This record gives sequence, C-alpha cells and structure tokens, in this order.
Amino acid sequence: MAEKKKQTYASAIAELEKIVAMLQNNECEIDDLKNYTARSLTLLKFCKEKLFETDEEIQKMLEELGD
Repeated sequence: MAEKKKQTYASAIAELEKIVAMLQNNECEIDDLKNYTARSLTLLKFCKEKLFETDEEIQKMLEELGD
C-alpha cells in the first residue's frame, strides 16, 4: 500500500482554493456539494490548528529571546 503523504498547510490551502474555484465556476454537481463542504471544513480546521501551533511556537521563541 502506498504511504499517505503528510498534509501540509500549503497543500491544504491549495486544495481549498481548488474547491472554491470549482464552486465559483459552477463545476460542482449538487450531489457532491456535501462532500466538498465537509472536506473544506476539515481543511479549514487543519489550517487553523497549524496557525495556532505556529503562533504558540513563535511566542515561546520570542519569550526565550527576551530572557
């Protein structure tokens, strides 16, 4: 079985942009809308978590620098 590639922030954003473009261009079948919406929410949650993690790490580094 092929190893699944680890999700990155950049790949999540790219996938979100692809979904948005598809929706804006009416390229999405109504039957698939639910799946695209669910996938978008999953991607948004992932991106939000990544941003918060990164922010926390940077804040810790800045605090260490200030000591």
